[in-house]
Amino acid sequence: MTSGVGALWSARNSLRILVKRDLAVKYQQSVLGYFWSLIEPLGMGAIYWFVFGVLYSGATRRHLGDASGSYPLFLITGIFAWMWASSAINEATNALTGQARLITTMNVPRQVFPIGRVTGRFAEYAAGLPILIGIAAVYAAHGKIHPGWSLLALPLAVAVQLVLLVGLSLLLSAWNVLMRDIERFMRLIIRVLFYATPIIYPLSLVRDSGMPTWVKVAYELNPLVGIFQLHHAIWYPDEFPDARLLATTVLGSLLVLAFGWWSFRRLEPAVLKEL
Repeated sequence: MTSGVGALWSARNSLRILVKRDLAVKYQQSVLGYFWSLIEPLGMGAIYWFVFGVLYSGATRRHLGDASGSYPLFLITGIFAWMWASSAINEATNALTGQARLITTMNVPRQVFPIGRVTGRFAEYAAGLPILIGIAAVYAAHGKIHPGWSLLALPLAVAVQLVLLVGLSLLLSAWNVLMRDIERFMRLIIRVLFYATPIIYPLSLVRDSGMPTWVKVAYELNPLVGIFQLHHAIWYPDEFPDARLLATTVLGSLLVLAFGWWSFRRLEPAVLKEL
């Protein structure tokens, strides 16, 4: 894996070119261009704010407490991070099948192609950070949030999420070449994960529920749970994951990366033959 990382680093210029090409192709015939990476999560946030912030505002206040006054920020923070995760997983799954000609002709590590999709979607997430910071500044000016040391949760959240997504992209892209059902299966899994992760609701809602203990434990084994807690903790320090959840999240993400990298290298000969 160390030698593979070294080869990947030496091909960083190729990775940069692939990311720029993917972004250009994605938005080249769009009038609004990169603004779509902002419009979609903002639109989703408005819908969920209407449902949970207006129609079911009582339940939201009970579980968010003081944070209920800035619920739109809570939503947008989770949805921006979710758009990066879901789009990266979707696009990385077919990163090899959709670029077969490039893969068989370019002399670069094949990991560049799925990792390029993750990096491209991160660029879209980073483009939305000024919007997120602007919304947070408005709530901070009105005294509804009090960000401080918790802002340091942002680089930690991004780093752990990047590790997890790279591992998943390597794993899914290789398996999808050999079993094309993976792409369809992941569409279903992504829909389930959206509601099985504390994006639009706080983790306390799950912990205080009447579900069996083993279900709650299994729920928190999902690394995305701790990752989204870190994202929310940027503005809401009380949402910072406890030591057990943070350790589970970091260790789980690292294990996914190691397994994804190992699987990609083991399957690479079969993948190239299939392509």
